[in-house]
Amino acid sequence: MDIIEIVRWVAAICVIMAALMVAWGQPVRLVAWGFVIFSLASILWIAAAGIGGKWALLIQNVVLLGVNLWGVWRWFRRL
Repeated sequence: MDIIEIVRWVAAICVIMAALMVAWGQPVRLVAWGFVIFSLASILWIAAAGIGGKWALLIQNVVLLGVNLWGVWRWFRRL
């Protein structure tokens, strides 16, 4: 297993964890940290997509990173 495959697996696991945390909805701290993990996953997907030449995936995750950082900002203000 090469490093890119490891990055992809870590990103996929982060997305699953973050989705569960955000979907749970309570407490606010859990949702806020879910968006942090979503942001980390987006960064990992951007790296993997850039190295692999998967431009649609890269653009998608650049946009999602912006959305996730907005979520971080919104939810951490509530703490």
